[in-house]
Amino acid sequence: MKSPEDLTFAALSDPTRRSIFQQLSREGQQTVNVLTGRSHISQPAVSKHLAVLKRAGLVEDRRAGRETYYQVRREGLAPLVDWMSVYAGFWNQRLDDLENLLGRMDQ
Repeated sequence: MKSPEDLTFAALSDPTRRSIFQQLSREGQQTVNVLTGRSHISQPAVSKHLAVLKRAGLVEDRRAGRETYYQVRREGLAPLVDWMSVYAGFWNQRLDDLENLLGRMDQ
């Protein structure tokens, strides 16, 4: 079974899915038809991309009559943020070490 980080990275590795995710992030919830019109790919292809994003926990859907609306899940990027925070600490420590070294060299 894939980890949440793996699902997030895999979902966002595709440029079309990233574009759909960015569009939903910027413009709020949208129907599959609106997303299809802006993506220049077929409705079945958009639906498949949305299914991958949904499986990764990045988007959620809501049915209203015959339409399905998709929107970004705010907490969807949490696995990515958590993963990156480990490396932020690593780089912060390395930069602090470099600053200390440069300070000693100036003396």
